Amino acid sequence: MCNKLSSLYEIFLQSSGVTTDSRHCPPRSLFIALKGASFNGNAFAAKALEAGCCHVVVDEVAYCPAGDNRYTLVDNGLKALQALALYHRKQLGTKLIGITGTNGKTTTKELIAAVLKQKYNILNTEGNLNNSIGVPLTLLRLTKEHQLGVIEMGASHPGDIKELVDIAEPNFGIITNVGKAHLLGFGSFDGVIHTKGELYDFLRTKKDATIFIDNNNPHLASIAQGLHQVCYGTSEGLDITGRVTGNSPFLSLEWKEKGQKEWQTVQTQLIGAYNFTNVLAAITIGRYFEVTPSAIQTALESYTPQNSRSQLTKTARNTLIVDAYNANPTSMKAALDNFRQMEASNKMLILGQMGELGAESEAEHQQLVDYIDACGFTDVLLVGDNFLQARHPYPTYPDTASLIEALKVLHPQGKTILIKGSNSNKLSTIVDFL
Repeated sequence: MCNKLSSLYEIFLQSSGVTTDSRHCPPRSLFIALKGASFNGNAFAAKALEAGCCHVVVDEVAYCPAGDNRYTLVDNGLKALQALALYHRKQLGTKLIGITGTNGKTTTKELIAAVLKQKYNILNTEGNLNNSIGVPLTLLRLTKEHQLGVIEMGASHPGDIKELVDIAEPNFGIITNVGKAHLLGFGSFDGVIHTKGELYDFLRTKKDATIFIDNNNPHLASIAQGLHQVCYGTSEGLDITGRVTGNSPFLSLEWKEKGQKEWQTVQTQLIGAYNFTNVLAAITIGRYFEVTPSAIQTALESYTPQNSRSQLTKTARNTLIVDAYNANPTSMKAALDNFRQMEASNKMLILGQMGELGAESEAEHQQLVDYIDACGFTDVLLVGDNFLQARHPYPTYPDTASLIEALKVLHPQGKTILIKGSNSNKLSTIVDFL
C-alpha cells in the first residue's frame, strides 16, 4: 500500500481536491468511491470522470478498466481516503486542535475558529463533517497557508474517537463535556466517558500535547490525569475564569486571566446559559494562542448561530428559541433550566423525542416529562412515540406532521416558545406555523 499511497498522493497534489460524491465533481478533482448499506460508489466512478474528475479510486476490480491509468484500485476506498488524509496531514505538519464532546462541540468549534481567525489562517471542520468520512475530507483541505486547524470529532460507538484521532493526530485537545447521548451505541454513560476519553488517551502518547479542560466538570478531571492542562471555569485562579452576567435572551459574561484583576466583557448572540462553557473554551484557546482580548470580544460578539442551534427567531405572532438540531437527556435538561430562568412571558414548550437511547429510552423520557412538571411548565406540546408511552398530562402527537395540523388550530400567539428535539423530529419545519 505504501508505494500505491505515495503515487496516489502525487495524483492528489495535482488535483483540485477530493470528492466522494459523483454529483459534485469540480474540474480536475479526485473521486474516491465509498460504499454504504444502500449505495456503491464504485458504480459511479466512470460518471465522475465524465463529470470532470481527473482520477478515480475504486475498490472493486469490476469497475477498474484494464489499462486505464485514470483509475487506481485499492483494497478499501474508505481506508484509502483515511490513509491519504493522514499522509497529507503528516506532510504539512500543521498544528491541529481536536474537539469532541456530548453537547456543544459544533458550536464550540465554530467559536474557537472565529476567535483564532482574528490572528491566524485557520482550517476548521465545515458543518458537522465530524465522522470517519468527514474528518479525512477536512484534513485533505489543509494547505501550506493554514497555520492552525480545528477538527471536530463525533462518536456514537466505542472506538469512534480513537479511529478519528489516529487519522488526524491532533496536537491539542478539548472535550466540551460528557453526557447521556447515543446510549444505544455506547451501552452506558461510562461508555460515553471512555469513548470521549480516547482523545485524551491519544494525546498522552504525544510529546508536548496540551488539553483545554472545563474545571467544573468532574467527569473530565477524572480521565485527564497525566496531561498538560489549560483550565477554564468559574473558580478563581484558573487560566481563564468566567461568570455569567445576563441571559435574557442572549448570553453575556465576564472573564479574566490568571493573575489579572480586570474583567473583560462579552455580549454574545447565543441563547442559553449552557453556552457559557462553550464561549469560555473559545476564550481560553484564543488567549493560549495569543489572540488579544479585544479581538476575542470582536469574534464572539459577531458570531451568530446557524442550523437550528439555539437560534432566536421572531415571527409575526411569537418569539421562538429554535434548538432543534440535537437532543439528549443532558442537553434537554440544560435547555429547560435555561428557559425556566429566562426573563420572558407566556412561555411554551414544544419538545420532540430523543433518539438513540436504547434500553434507557423509556426511563429517560419519563424523567424528562417529570422534570418538565418540576420546572412548573404548563403550556407544553410533545412529539414522538416515546412521549406517548410516558405518563404525563401534556398533549402529545405521534409525529411533526400531526403537530403541525394541531398548531393550525391552536394558533399560538404572544408566546415565547422553546423548540427542542432530536433532528429526526424535523421540528425546524414548524416555524412557519408559529
